[in-house]
Amino acid sequence: MSASILVTGGTGTLGRLVTPLLRDTGARLRVLSRGSRATEPGVEHVTGDLLKNEGLTAAVAGVDTILHLAGGAKGDAEATANLVRAAHRAGTVRHLVHISVIGADRMPLAWFANQRGAEQAVTESGLPWTMLRAAQFHDLVLTMVRGMSKLPLIPAPGGLRFQPVATADVASRLAELTLGDPAGLVPDLAGPTVYTLDELVRGYLSANGRRRLFLPIRIPGKAGRAYRAGHNLNLDTAVTGEHTWEDFLADRVPA
Repeated sequence: MSASILVTGGTGTLGRLVTPLLRDTGARLRVLSRGSRATEPGVEHVTGDLLKNEGLTAAVAGVDTILHLAGGAKGDAEATANLVRAAHRAGTVRHLVHISVIGADRMPLAWFANQRGAEQAVTESGLPWTMLRAAQFHDLVLTMVRGMSKLPLIPAPGGLRFQPVATADVASRLAELTLGDPAGLVPDLAGPTVYTLDELVRGYLSANGRRRLFLPIRIPGKAGRAYRAGHNLNLDTAVTGEHTWEDFLADRVPA
């Protein structure tokens, strides 16, 4: 019998790419989202809210594997703990797969702490688990640089670097991990190139045929020191995706 998989966040940027990959393997899929959606061939949609702890008992009933993609600006630890408790009550879950971010255990910022809290809810769950830490998705970086490019003078923080990764590369890796056995913390997944923030913005501006002035600045405090030390990067042991920022821009930004 094919595996029964619950995907949280299956309608988001990453989930929309992972779900069809899993569906095409013949897995029986259930997607949890806050809004109601019509069930489609090979995918059952259920409604629930992880943070409010609503609808989770029905969502996890009878599933073998949970792929946990849902997340937000805050509350991820509580939401993930609610999911874990529901999985324990179901009694059928043999594999919990979780997506996190590179630097969750090193960056002194609230968003990274939020991700770390969700990680701990998984690792302390008592369930067999797999966790992938990934770099920032190209889609997220695009949102950031698109907003910055509207400024007449663009700040260029020294030492702020990123390894943006293609969402499709992350989706492919997660599908593989979800269909495999529990593996604990697997090697990080990052993009093939490290960029400074101003290089990312300049690439976007160039793709649009635009120019802007840049103002060098310095990020103060613990956050600045952490970024300059590269604590949001993995320069040594990360597996790298196939697609660069330039590839992404060529595909997404009109010439």
